[in-house]
Order: sequence, then structure tokens, then C-alpha cells
Amino acid sequence: MELLLIKRKNEPFAGELALPGGYVAEGQTTTEALDKVLSRKAGLNLGQLKYLEQLYSFDTVARDPRGHAVSVTYYGIGNDLKVSYQKAGLENPEFFPINELPPLAFDHLKIVEYARQRLQSKLSYTNIAMAFMPKRFTLSQLQTLYEQIAGHPLDKRNFRKQIQAQNLIKETDEWYKEGRHRPARYYVFAKQTVQNLDF
Repeated sequence: MELLLIKRKNEPFAGELALPGGYVAEGQTTTEALDKVLSRKAGLNLGQLKYLEQLYSFDTVARDPRGHAVSVTYYGIGNDLKVSYQKAGLENPEFFPINELPPLAFDHLKIVEYARQRLQSKLSYTNIAMAFMPKRFTLSQLQTLYEQIAGHPLDKRNFRKQIQAQNLIKETDEWYKEGRHRPARYYVFAKQTVQNLDF
């Protein structure tokens, strides 16, 4: 799992890594501003994302040295995202492994941690993992995703029992074969849109 960051070209924090962000123009919704920021600073568009959710409004005093600022934040999830560096200009967007993040400008590391906590929670009652994964995958690949979001290893047997009890995935007749390892069965998600699980 990776996080897209940009290199700030203006002060404050010029040259430092940060989440892509921008201002909401008069007559513009926050979603419209998000679409513009994604395109101009990150080289992505909303249509590339499998899932998008408004995360939180951060309004702590002194979070921006230029003055009081309120940030309406979103998080989006996609698989195999392709960045258009021509669109992104000088912001130099780059993906970083979620467990090896460099220092970030402003309070952006707190925002990332908040998003990660939200994802950890949603894994327990939704099929949000679907938005990260390719169409077909092995149970080991799915467990790796859960471990990256959780930030720690998970017991293999308990993980598989829990996933299968949730009716989250369906097995296919296809197998992953590589090297000397035993073939691993491919699975697909039972539902192809993010929604709450039926318990």
C-alpha cells in the first residue's frame, strides 16, 4: 500500500513533501476543488479512484504558519494508479510505502494517521479492501494488505477464518503458480462496489 505525496514548490515548507492540497474557489464545491487539485498537483483524476470519501475537517489553530486554515480532507483508493506527470507540473508526485513515510509538511502526518485509523475500522464492517486489490488475488496478497493497514502481522489461520466467515470473497477455478511454491488459488470479491458487510 502506497501514499501519493507531492513536493511543495512554494513557502511555507518549500521543497518538503506533503499531501496534495489547494484552496476552494468562490462558487466551487470541495469536491470540485478536489478534482482540480488531483489533476493539477497529483496528475490523477477522480475517475481513476475506486473509492472516495470525505475524511474529516481539520481546524486546529496554528496548523498553517500563514494563518488559521480549515482543511476539508478526502481520501481516495485505487489500484495500479497511473500519474500524468505532464499534468502535475512541478509538484513531482511520487508514491511512498505507507509504512516508510518521510517527514511531511504541516500536520499532514496526523491526517495520514487519521485516514489509516478510518481504514482499519472500515475493514471490520465493509469490503473496502476491494478498492485496493486487483480483480483476482490470492489470500496471501489480501492478508498483506490487511497487515499494511493494521501496521502489524496477522495470524494466517485466524485471518482466513475471519475473511471466509464474512462472505467477503469467492474462490475461482484459477491458480497462481510461480517458482517452487505450491499453487495458490485466486479469489475475487463477492461484491464489486464498496458497501457494508452482511453479518
